[in-house]
Amino acid sequence: MNREENEKQEQFERRKNLICELIKDELYVPMKEKELAAFMQVSREDRESFREVLQALLSEGKIQITKHGKYVKPDVNQPVGTFISNAKGFGFVEIEGREEDLYIPEDKTGGAFHLDKVQVALLPGQRGKRQEAMVVKILERGMTQIVGTYDHAGNFGFVIPDNGKIGMDIFVPKERSKGAVTGHKVVVELTSYGDERHKPEGKVVEILGHVNDPGVDIMSIVRAYGLPVEFGEKVMNQVSRVPEEVLESDKTGRMDLRDLQMVTIDGEDAKDLDDAVSLYQDDKGLFHLGVHIADVTNYVQENSALDWEALERGTSVYLVDRVIPMLPHKLSNGICSLNQGVDRLALSCLMTIDGKGEVTDYQIAETVICVDRRMSYTSVKKILEDRDEAEIQEYEELVPMFELMEQLAAILRKKRHKRGSIDFDFAESKIILDGNGHPVDIRPYERNVATKIIEDFMLIANETVAQHFFWLELPFVYRTHEKPDPDKIMKLSAFIHNFGYHIKLTGEEIHPKELQKLLDKIADTEEETLISRLTLRSMKQAKYTVDCTGHFGLACRYYCHFTSPIRRYPDLQIHRIIKEQLRGRLKENRIEHYEKKLPEVASHSSKMERRAEEAERETDKLKKAEYMEERIGEIYEGVISGITQWGIYVELPNTVEGLVHVSTLPGDYFYYNESTYEMVGQDTGRVYKLGERITVQVKSVDRFTRTVDFMIPDESMDE
Repeated sequence: MNREENEKQEQFERRKNLICELIKDELYVPMKEKELAAFMQVSREDRESFREVLQALLSEGKIQITKHGKYVKPDVNQPVGTFISNAKGFGFVEIEGREEDLYIPEDKTGGAFHLDKVQVALLPGQRGKRQEAMVVKILERGMTQIVGTYDHAGNFGFVIPDNGKIGMDIFVPKERSKGAVTGHKVVVELTSYGDERHKPEGKVVEILGHVNDPGVDIMSIVRAYGLPVEFGEKVMNQVSRVPEEVLESDKTGRMDLRDLQMVTIDGEDAKDLDDAVSLYQDDKGLFHLGVHIADVTNYVQENSALDWEALERGTSVYLVDRVIPMLPHKLSNGICSLNQGVDRLALSCLMTIDGKGEVTDYQIAETVICVDRRMSYTSVKKILEDRDEAEIQEYEELVPMFELMEQLAAILRKKRHKRGSIDFDFAESKIILDGNGHPVDIRPYERNVATKIIEDFMLIANETVAQHFFWLELPFVYRTHEKPDPDKIMKLSAFIHNFGYHIKLTGEEIHPKELQKLLDKIADTEEETLISRLTLRSMKQAKYTVDCTGHFGLACRYYCHFTSPIRRYPDLQIHRIIKEQLRGRLKENRIEHYEKKLPEVASHSSKMERRAEEAERETDKLKKAEYMEERIGEIYEGVISGITQWGIYVELPNTVEGLVHVSTLPGDYFYYNESTYEMVGQDTGRVYKLGERITVQVKSVDRFTRTVDFMIPDESMDE
């Protein structure tokens, strides 16, 4: 963004604040847009930008509009939120800061479409725990494009949306079909959102390929989530000017750590290496740990096209067959990647740690580093766990440091455990694809000694940096995790009581140590998976905030994300603040600049993280469904991972999850007992419980909905 665009943005924000203050004033009399413009002496040529300011305030919920078109201050009974549609016609509205969504009956949706920003009025009724409401105004359309499968029908066609929440097909006139044929995956742009009598209409803007073509399935998910794939011309022009090697002028004034023994430890296929570690012990027995992070901000200047693109993306997205990077490859795999044997610029957190895991001293510095060896998790595991002689010989000069790392990581982990940090150890999976993108294997991805070492070192660096900036009282982006909702904890407490466990509550609150103690107690028991899952479900999601409210799951007061600036924007953002502070440039005007900017950076980054997680989850589900398609009729042993009124979910050892529908459960009529999370047979009393081992047969697979259906095989009934 250039200076002119920057000034425009600042003027836009000033106008928003001015209108907000006017409308909230006690003496303000509600006015229509024209009256408001006249009152504020807005010139005719400025009317369009004035309208944009009003629209922005409406969509943020800072002002509201009456049915007579007059602007007023927000009514708490008419909040603003995001409409989430359901294929059956009704919907929900998510409101930021509100625990429960609002339920919108089918006849009260007001024509709202999935993801629209809407203003609602609360209604007297309730649907379960949810308050009922009606949509009174659509403030902003949330979806302009939809991905789906084209179906040709004479002089027109339909697009059946991939997103199951959209219950209507999109009508496409023949002349707007771009020549699509039945079975094509397409992106359709909505030209009309429809009403009670008409379907939504659209025009095909992109044909992704036929539904069975390799890669089309993943690209459909990429487009559906609006993930940007290509980088624009401005961005690539900037990247072309980035040097291949670190310039001598850039090394000036930095701490030189090139003689310090250090390594990177990553997965075999990692190409963007953004963290290196060094460690030695002095004669007093103190550990000197260095966590060295790629200095990405040296090449990504604030407000450049590259910076705005990275902010917009928020994070790199790791899909099953591709990575959609936050930064172009020339940066992420090149000059910013801490490759072996070359000079690199870094931000280093140099910590002195005693035998109890306490950081007794630290320094955050701009440095020049040179990584000795690029190590893999597998290799370090072979050295430390397997004592593999060939591997030990290959990395002989580094083995003492790895052994020291194992020792320090254990001390840090023990200290975290003591204060109550919760460590969930669920099996993740790695899906192996062939050259055509077809899944050939699903392997559980297991943490080992090496992955834990890096995890422990990154955690302590993140805590140290967050604590440092908290006490400096400077604007910053923290990684926070709120305390769980008391209702959910009470439910968990009541449920585990059935197994003879209990957790101590202080009023309605719980200390993370209590949940950690619970996980320790259930380790290696039959109910471990079940109670671990329910404990995880009772907790909130972590997010980025400008207030340091602590991290419940890690049981720590100060936490941030500092260690991955190549793939996460919040890390990149705080690197910029750290460097300005180190250089003594965080003067009043810069502090004011960050105070204005950071809330939006934190909020947007949290949203982009959710989007990436959802897209990653959907691509995994898709490939798992495709993998199971070839295994229909096969029998597996799994664990009941979820129970709902429509059936029981079973997870196989390879992490594939499928549903045994309640109607197919043999030998009885079954109903769901919500208070005990059990499926109970009405006559036989047969009970299916969470965590129970069960034999299932693959019944069917629906690649379109990315679901797998199981059934209970006949022979398991004879047991």
